[in-house]
Amino acid sequence: MARVLALLVLLVGSAALAAGAPTFQEVEESLTCQCGCGLTVHSCNHLQCPSALPLRQEIREQMGLGLDKEQVLAHFEQKYGEKILSSPTARGFNLTAWMMPFVILALGSALVVFTLLRWRRAGGSRARSPVAAVPNPGEMTAHERTLERELERFDR
Repeated sequence: MARVLALLVLLVGSAALAAGAPTFQEVEESLTCQCGCGLTVHSCNHLQCPSALPLRQEIREQMGLGLDKEQVLAHFEQKYGEKILSSPTARGFNLTAWMMPFVILALGSALVVFTLLRWRRAGGSRARSPVAAVPNPGEMTAHERTLERELERFDR
Protein backbone atom coordinates (compact mmCIF):
# COMPACT_ATOMS: atom_id res chain seq x y z
CA MET A 1 0.00 0.00 0.00
CA ALA A 2 2.86 2.37 0.84
CA ARG A 3 4.44 1.65 -2.56
CA VAL A 4 1.20 2.48 -4.38
CA LEU A 5 0.87 5.71 -2.41
CA ALA A 6 4.52 6.63 -3.11
CA LEU A 7 4.03 5.87 -6.82
CA LEU A 8 0.89 8.01 -6.89
CA VAL A 9 2.71 10.92 -5.24
CA LEU A 10 5.58 10.54 -7.68
CA LEU A 11 3.22 10.55 -10.68
CA VAL A 12 1.30 13.59 -9.46
CA GLY A 13 4.53 15.43 -8.70
CA SER A 14 6.04 14.67 -12.09
CA ALA A 15 2.82 15.71 -13.82
CA ALA A 16 2.93 19.03 -11.96
CA LEU A 17 6.55 19.56 -13.01
CA ALA A 18 5.78 18.59 -16.58
CA ALA A 19 2.91 21.07 -16.65
CA GLY A 20 5.29 23.90 -15.69
CA ALA A 21 8.05 22.94 -18.13
CA PRO A 22 7.13 23.61 -21.75
CA THR A 23 7.91 21.15 -24.47
CA PHE A 24 10.09 22.20 -27.39
CA GLN A 25 7.15 21.72 -29.77
CA GLU A 26 4.85 23.95 -27.69
CA VAL A 27 7.33 26.81 -27.92
CA GLU A 28 7.91 26.20 -31.65
CA GLU A 29 4.17 26.35 -32.29
CA SER A 30 3.91 29.63 -30.37
CA LEU A 31 6.38 31.39 -32.66
CA THR A 32 5.89 32.43 -36.29
CA CYS A 33 8.65 31.66 -38.77
CA GLN A 34 10.14 34.88 -40.13
CA CYS A 35 10.97 33.55 -43.63
CA GLY A 36 7.63 34.75 -44.98
CA CYS A 37 5.90 31.38 -45.17
CA GLY A 38 3.33 32.43 -42.55
CA LEU A 39 3.68 29.14 -40.67
CA THR A 40 4.88 28.49 -37.16
CA VAL A 41 8.51 27.58 -36.54
CA HIS A 42 7.35 24.00 -35.94
CA SER A 43 5.38 23.83 -39.21
CA CYS A 44 7.82 25.62 -41.53
CA ASN A 45 8.44 23.23 -44.39
CA HIS A 46 11.32 25.02 -46.14
CA LEU A 47 14.47 22.95 -46.30
CA GLN A 48 17.35 24.75 -44.61
CA CYS A 49 15.04 27.66 -43.72
CA PRO A 50 17.15 30.72 -42.89
CA SER A 51 14.73 31.66 -40.14
CA ALA A 52 13.40 28.45 -38.60
CA LEU A 53 16.77 26.78 -38.03
CA PRO A 54 18.30 29.64 -36.00
CA LEU A 55 15.03 30.13 -34.11
CA ARG A 56 14.95 26.45 -33.16
CA GLN A 57 18.53 26.71 -31.89
CA GLU A 58 17.63 29.81 -29.88
CA ILE A 59 14.58 28.04 -28.43
CA ARG A 60 16.85 25.19 -27.28
CA GLU A 61 19.22 27.68 -25.67
CA GLN A 62 16.41 29.49 -23.83
CA MET A 63 14.88 26.24 -22.62
CA GLY A 64 18.33 25.12 -21.51
CA LEU A 65 18.38 28.10 -19.17
CA GLY A 66 15.35 26.61 -17.42
CA LEU A 67 12.89 29.31 -18.53
CA ASP A 68 9.19 28.53 -18.71
CA LYS A 69 7.13 29.05 -21.86
CA GLU A 70 6.02 32.59 -20.99
CA GLN A 71 9.58 33.67 -20.28
CA VAL A 72 10.85 32.15 -23.53
CA LEU A 73 8.08 33.85 -25.51
CA ALA A 74 8.78 37.16 -23.72
CA HIS A 75 12.44 36.84 -24.74
CA PHE A 76 11.50 36.36 -28.40
CA GLU A 77 8.91 39.14 -28.29
CA GLN A 78 11.47 41.53 -26.84
CA LYS A 79 14.06 40.55 -29.44
CA TYR A 80 11.87 40.34 -32.60
CA GLY A 81 8.72 42.24 -31.67
CA GLU A 82 5.16 41.04 -31.31
CA LYS A 83 5.06 39.84 -34.92
CA ILE A 84 6.97 36.71 -33.96
CA LEU A 85 4.17 35.43 -31.73
CA SER A 86 1.80 33.07 -33.54
CA SER A 87 -1.22 34.33 -31.57
CA PRO A 88 -1.78 37.95 -30.59
CA THR A 89 -1.47 38.94 -26.96
CA ALA A 90 -4.53 40.03 -24.96
CA ARG A 91 -3.31 43.50 -24.07
CA GLY A 92 -3.34 46.98 -25.58
CA PHE A 93 -4.86 47.30 -29.03
CA ASN A 94 -5.00 43.52 -29.41
CA LEU A 95 -7.42 43.36 -26.49
CA THR A 96 -9.70 45.71 -28.41
CA ALA A 97 -9.35 43.55 -31.52
CA TRP A 98 -10.26 40.43 -29.53
CA MET A 99 -13.30 42.04 -27.88
CA MET A 100 -14.72 44.11 -30.74
CA PRO A 101 -16.56 41.29 -32.57
CA PHE A 102 -18.39 40.38 -29.37
CA VAL A 103 -19.26 44.02 -28.64
CA ILE A 104 -20.59 44.49 -32.17
CA LEU A 105 -22.60 41.28 -31.89
CA ALA A 106 -24.13 42.43 -28.60
CA LEU A 107 -24.97 45.89 -30.00
CA GLY A 108 -26.47 44.38 -33.15
CA SER A 109 -28.59 41.99 -31.12
CA ALA A 110 -29.79 44.85 -28.91
CA LEU A 111 -30.67 46.88 -32.02
CA VAL A 112 -32.67 43.97 -33.48
CA VAL A 113 -34.56 43.44 -30.20
CA PHE A 114 -35.26 47.19 -29.90
CA THR A 115 -36.51 47.36 -33.50
CA LEU A 116 -38.74 44.32 -33.07
CA LEU A 117 -40.25 45.75 -29.88
CA ARG A 118 -40.96 49.07 -31.60
CA TRP A 119 -42.57 47.31 -34.58
CA ARG A 120 -44.66 45.21 -32.28
CA ARG A 121 -45.85 48.26 -30.33
CA ALA A 122 -46.53 50.22 -33.52
CA GLY A 123 -48.38 47.28 -35.09
CA GLY A 124 -50.55 46.85 -32.00
CA SER A 125 -51.50 50.52 -31.92
CA ARG A 126 -52.43 50.43 -35.61
CA ALA A 127 -54.74 47.49 -35.04
CA ARG A 128 -56.57 49.40 -32.31
CA SER A 129 -56.71 52.75 -34.15
CA PRO A 130 -60.24 53.99 -34.87
CA VAL A 131 -61.64 53.68 -38.36
CA ALA A 132 -62.12 56.92 -40.27
CA ALA A 133 -65.38 58.65 -39.44
CA VAL A 134 -68.25 57.67 -41.75
CA PRO A 135 -70.06 60.70 -43.20
CA ASN A 136 -73.63 61.30 -42.23
CA PRO A 137 -75.87 59.34 -44.63
CA GLY A 138 -78.12 62.34 -45.26
CA GLU A 139 -75.29 64.57 -46.41
CA MET A 140 -73.81 64.23 -49.86
CA THR A 141 -70.47 65.51 -50.97
CA ALA A 142 -70.04 67.57 -54.08
CA HIS A 143 -68.72 64.60 -55.99
CA GLU A 144 -71.65 62.44 -54.96
CA ARG A 145 -74.13 65.14 -56.07
CA THR A 146 -72.38 65.40 -59.43
CA LEU A 147 -72.48 61.63 -59.79
CA GLU A 148 -76.20 61.53 -58.94
CA ARG A 149 -77.00 64.20 -61.56
CA GLU A 150 -75.02 62.33 -64.21
CA LEU A 151 -76.75 59.06 -63.39
CA GLU A 152 -80.21 60.68 -63.54
CA ARG A 153 -79.36 62.23 -66.89
CA PHE A 154 -78.12 58.88 -68.15
CA ASP A 155 -81.36 57.15 -67.11
CA ARG A 156 -83.55 59.53 -69.18
